[in-house]
Amino acid sequence: MTTIDPSVPPSGTGCVECEAAGGWWVHLRRCATCGHVGCCDSSPEQHATAHFRATGHAVVQSFEPAEDWFWDYDREVALSGPPLAPPSARPADQPVPGPAGRVPADWRSRIH
Repeated sequence: MTTIDPSVPPSGTGCVECEAAGGWWVHLRRCATCGHVGCCDSSPEQHATAHFRATGHAVVQSFEPAEDWFWDYDREVALSGPPLAPPSARPADQPVPGPAGRVPADWRSRIH
């Protein structure tokens, strides 16, 4: 069963693992169960999917400004969900890809 906990805030404003390693991302996804923020499957490290595989937390929500869609990794379908605890997205002034200062000049050749 998929658990969405709307009371849990996001783990931060960027991908947890990329931040720890000094990496970068294309887009961000937020776990709807525990709030973990990870990078999308276009990003070099694909930490959101890795979080699902490690924890079984199947539902994520986009953590991009003006996006509120959910994705279920188990069923491979988009779905609706409740509003999650704020903030609902990364800071609007954070560049894509991001974060500022860590994205290599040849980033397009490194994405999936």
